[in-house]
Amino acid sequence: MAPDEERPRILYSDSGPEPPYPLRMEGTVISGFGRGSKELGIPTANLPVDENATPWIATAKSGVYFGYASLALPSSHPDHKSHYHRHRTNPRAAADAPPAPLPSSNPPPPRTTITSVSTASETFPSFSSSSEEVTKEQTRTDRKEEAQGDKTLEDGPQHWQIYPMVMSIGYNPFYKNAVRSAEVHVLHKFAADFYGAPMRLLILGFIREERDYSSLDALVTDINIDCDVARQSLARPAWTPREGTVDGTRGELDGSWLVRDS
Repeated sequence: MAPDEERPRILYSDSGPEPPYPLRMEGTVISGFGRGSKELGIPTANLPVDENATPWIATAKSGVYFGYASLALPSSHPDHKSHYHRHRTNPRAAADAPPAPLPSSNPPPPRTTITSVSTASETFPSFSSSSEEVTKEQTRTDRKEEAQGDKTLEDGPQHWQIYPMVMSIGYNPFYKNAVRSAEVHVLHKFAADFYGAPMRLLILGFIREERDYSSLDALVTDINIDCDVARQSLARPAWTPREGTVDGTRGELDGSWLVRDS
């Protein structure tokens, strides 16, 4: 195994994926071995390996791949797009906190000061404003409209959100699995699990072959490098979907399959 410093962090040319990529895979997220979060600190979403639905996987090389995952989260999930305005307003808001009131259409420009609020692990900006409070009536109206919007999302078509990902296909020699599995690590910190959610994968390239390791620390180190390789390799226009990732980044890659109606 090559030393960490010898592993390139950007793979393939800037022009985009090359045949046989992209490859597609989809399914419903299922419970896996339960090791990703507990032992590795790297949570994974598991998909069933179905050679009938995904013929290419029968001959796919065991190892680590990268690309994009799209998830159709229920509107009640804290990472559903409908909740994003709350987290942008207050990144420290609890997952079950009520959404922040939406601003009125023509609010007066507030005078804002910024101070630093420290926690054990992070420092966030804290905003205070001297502008008038939004009226109670406006707040009630905004929340009513938001509730109606959530109902539409619940009853309407699935809403797909695109995330960068790395995935492992194989037997994981370190754990000596007897069954071939597909384990996906979505490069996003989720506020809750999403078992049972539909997931689609657009696999754009191969990172490395499957390996055995002398220690758990060595395995975790290599996985973290895999994540870094995926992030840097995908951070190019021809490798970023036109449809946009969950953080709003858009590029030139055709990712329409990730978000099309079922």
